[in-house]
Amino acid sequence: MTVAAPRALRVLVVDDHEDGAEMLAVALRLDGHDVAVAHDGPTALERCHDCPPELVLLDLHLGGGLDGCEVARRLRHRGLAAACLVAVTGLGTAEHRRRAAEAGFDMFLLKPVDPAELRELALAVGSA
Repeated sequence: MTVAAPRALRVLVVDDHEDGAEMLAVALRLDGHDVAVAHDGPTALERCHDCPPELVLLDLHLGGGLDGCEVARRLRHRGLAAACLVAVTGLGTAEHRRRAAEAGFDMFLLKPVDPAELRELALAVGSA
């Protein structure tokens, strides 16, 4: 059963693992959100420039020259202060969490992301 958020969010999912990115995007779209997908850092930065997202789910270990922490820093530097940046990774060590916090992430999710947790996150951001 899908439960729509109080309002649709503009969401950007960034993951170099295409299947993982698409699974997150589908789950968010089923709840009524407007979702864009990027598979590398430069594309993510372009997509944020065109239509600033309210929620960004960003893999920490991106290929293509920019890791997730660098993308987060650049997004914050470009004025996405109000967006909720969520680090998504398969490694949840204290060091990964520290680096994510220093880069400007608001939250940290471990892969595989639980659909119920994703829904709760979107509801919280949409209600704020």
